Amino acid sequence: MIAGLELDLSGVRIVRTDAEIQCPEIDDALQSTGAELVLLPGDVSESSLCEAVREASLLLMCYTPITAAVIQGTTRLKGIVKYGVGIDAIDIEAATAHGIPVVNVPDYADNTVAEGAFCLMLSLVKHLIPIHQAVQDSGWIEPQSRWLGNDIQDKCVAIIGVGRIGRAFARMAGAGFGARVIGFDPHVSAALMQANGIEKCDELAALLHQADVVSLHTVLNDSTRSMIAEAEFRAMHRRPVLINVSRGALVDEPALLRALDSGQIRAAGLDVYAQEPLKREGHDLSDLYGRDNVILCPHLSFYTHEAMRRLSTETLARCREILSDAAVTIHSTDPRLLAQQGVLNIRLDPD
Repeated sequence: MIAGLELDLSGVRIVRTDAEIQCPEIDDALQSTGAELVLLPGDVSESSLCEAVREASLLLMCYTPITAAVIQGTTRLKGIVKYGVGIDAIDIEAATAHGIPVVNVPDYADNTVAEGAFCLMLSLVKHLIPIHQAVQDSGWIEPQSRWLGNDIQDKCVAIIGVGRIGRAFARMAGAGFGARVIGFDPHVSAALMQANGIEKCDELAALLHQADVVSLHTVLNDSTRSMIAEAEFRAMHRRPVLINVSRGALVDEPALLRALDSGQIRAAGLDVYAQEPLKREGHDLSDLYGRDNVILCPHLSFYTHEAMRRLSTETLARCREILSDAAVTIHSTDPRLLAQQGVLNIRLDPD
């Protein structure tokens, strides 16, 4: 059972965006305080969000953009809680300037998301989806060259972004399946990578040149946006499988289509897209539907019973701190959040 807030918040307004994501434990706990809980869809307009948040004391969001205009229009807002990891949709500078702490829940789904990425990788290298469909259509199939898969053992698995999720993926590939694991992350030392069974590559092109699998696990910011583009695909000498469960905008998506069409990469497993939701028509990646060498998931690699329970528990803990005027705990190592220390009422709880 997830603990409630144990606060009397009668007359207090709380707004949660991205209501399509069902969070019954969070919603029930917030409503049990007597607060007015306003649920808004992920595609709520900026003007409607401004109006809803104007008198709110707390804002919870997942993907909905929280712009400077939304923040500047508030009169009572005590904090913004991202019930998830990435904070790229929040104007952190505007929040800090207005004395509003921003917190996220960075470690609720480390292994969960890594497992999701690993599932995509295994399904693609073993041709699981087309084999399943062929059996459904024909009842049985015989061993033919078109169904030949690959082992992970002794392959080179390249990880871009060697944070908690990247390291969990590395353990699964290396210690679990016997792969050679290499990593690119300017912010992680060679010693830390080595301790997690990863060989550090200082150059992205050199890493991509060796890779049989490329898995993305880095944050989205100005330096990582479209970090995998035409030149990077050309560097993929071994025609690897590309896995992305991090952020769609890490990849130049038109370049991804060309790489698949030309055979520069042999397959792609995607759970994230620069523009979500993905659509069969009118989307930059609509042409990916129906391909045997592509698996499309609807941004659900985090979505398990266990991870959602951890997310609810940590989200409510941050809500309780904000609404009771206690020091707000930051677990993240994101420099944008750490910069709030000393400016706002924040304490650091390092990993």
